[in-house]
Amino acid sequence: MKKNITFLFFFLASVVIYAQQEVQVSHNMFNNMGINPAYAGMNDGICATAIVRQQWMGFEDAQGYKGAPQTYLLSIDGAVHPLHGGLGLNVMQDQLGFEKNLDVKLSYSYKLAAGPGILGIGAQIGFWNKKYDFTKFLPIDINDPKLLGGGEEGNMATDFAFGVFYQIPSKLYFGLSSSQLSQAEISYTTSLAAPTLSRHYYVSAGYYYPIPSNPSLELDPSILIKSDLASTQFDVNALLKFNNTFWGGISWRAQDAIVALIGYQRNFNFGTLRLGYSYDFTTSALNNYSSGSHEIMLGYCFKITKAENHESYDNVRFL
Repeated sequence: MKKNITFLFFFLASVVIYAQQEVQVSHNMFNNMGINPAYAGMNDGICATAIVRQQWMGFEDAQGYKGAPQTYLLSIDGAVHPLHGGLGLNVMQDQLGFEKNLDVKLSYSYKLAAGPGILGIGAQIGFWNKKYDFTKFLPIDINDPKLLGGGEEGNMATDFAFGVFYQIPSKLYFGLSSSQLSQAEISYTTSLAAPTLSRHYYVSAGYYYPIPSNPSLELDPSILIKSDLASTQFDVNALLKFNNTFWGGISWRAQDAIVALIGYQRNFNFGTLRLGYSYDFTTSALNNYSSGSHEIMLGYCFKITKAENHESYDNVRFL
């Protein structure tokens, strides 16, 4: 019975539910580039962040097929001073049951000084491919015309996003963005219902607070609100950093999970390396079927500096 419920959950998630299509990650405080094109180039260098998420471990159907969500994210952005801003690239692969998504997004952000901080205004174009694997469906009627022939079928849609992001370096940040603005429909040659990309809205904010009584400690609270106007999700986070090298923290995702986070960051001559791990303790009814979610984050940033030209002159006194 338990396995049948699990199978039914993934079938419904893959075929019927189109809300909240954008992926969720627990390292959201390190994923501003993934949700807001205006963040591109904010660090005045070149940065890359990779996130691997294995969600709801333990789910499988009656045949042992493990269809729990698996997400892979890669974000790269850099400041481009001749363009008065920054460029960014996001690549996302997400698999949920019989559905696989691949999303590639290109971003540009225009930067301007605003008071003590920097304001970014960004736009993005994306290409979203959604694919279904019919070989993993278990039809009630083996002659169902929707499933005859098996195999995979996918199609592509064009996606747009817009955002603004304000940052005072080492102090605070605040962002507003919206993705899937075109609300494109992805059609298939079979009679499978054509899903529509739902428009999503994001609000993100964070603050860096050095503890006065202990300068080696810094408290970094942050929040992420995501909504498609059908459902809304809140992530409330707090990280405690030691010497800007180690961090530990906790996050609460409303009606879903409590998350424990740990991480390490180190500055080298060639850049800054960052490594983080999180574990989600599921608090919803899914905790009867899932042992939790694992996530790993790896980030690297560096700046390109122009080499100094040392000019030399011959002195006739030493010829």
